[in-house]
Amino acid sequence: MKEKIFIFGASGHAKVVIDIIERQGCCDIAFLIDDDPALKDTEFFGYHVIGGKQALLEARDRVGGGIVAIGSNRARSAVAGWLEENRFSLVSAVHPSAQIGRGATIDAGTVVMAGAVVNADVRIGKNVIINSRASIDHDCRIGDTVHIAPGSTLCGTVTVGTGTFVCAGVTIIPNLAIGSNVIIGAGSTVKKHVPDGMTVAGSPAKVLKR
Repeated sequence: MKEKIFIFGASGHAKVVIDIIERQGCCDIAFLIDDDPALKDTEFFGYHVIGGKQALLEARDRVGGGIVAIGSNRARSAVAGWLEENRFSLVSAVHPSAQIGRGATIDAGTVVMAGAVVNADVRIGKNVIINSRASIDHDCRIGDTVHIAPGSTLCGTVTVGTGTFVCAGVTIIPNLAIGSNVIIGAGSTVKKHVPDGMTVAGSPAKVLKR
């Protein structure tokens, strides 16, 4: 019998996560959770939204775990933290078309989307989004609650800190360290280390905001 899980979030990102779970076929989605009161008792992508956090607490005996389907790093981190505090387990979702290399590890709550490549000995933390067609090469280290957006390329041995957002189409050359809570603008080419908290963009990427 398949484990029943919940999806926390009822937005466009949740549609993609639902599709991955359905294609994996390893879990059944019992219901959705969203803190927007307007969504309570509505249907979203074929599933019942039962309400917000309180509804989840009341229905915890119906599920074995769940996944946070929220695109915002900060919001996803906050919800994941609340779930852990309330002893809910988190599951990961990997699209069947994603390529996962030998020795790669993916922590709880992480989503790897269609066409993504995660190469040998990559380490991916909790509640990360590896979006469509992103490429993570060998020995990269991706911290918790990072979002690697569609079409981005991380060359070998790149480190990315907690909460960082790598926007669409970014290229990061090998052996670089990207700090925590960094934003890298779409289409940028990163050729130098980026300290914590910076916003950078361009080709080559330059600091826009500290």
